[in-house]
Amino acid sequence: MNTRTVDARGLEPPEPFERAMEAIADLAPGGEFILLLDRMPQPLLRMLDRDGYRHDARFREDGAVEIRIGRP
Repeated sequence: MNTRTVDARGLEPPEPFERAMEAIADLAPGGEFILLLDRMPQPLLRMLDRDGYRHDARFREDGAVEIRIGRP
């Protein structure tokens, strides 16, 4: 299974959040995608927690934030 990557680095707000929300809306149950950002998106992470999505965030060697987001 290929995991979709949404690269939202270098975009001005609110475009990264909007791209993340579009990808979340397209997720099938059990699906996941990777979101690449320039910084840790605390409001998005709180929303994911609130709505029961799985997520794992890490800083990559190139300084980007990589978040794997999954639908339960």
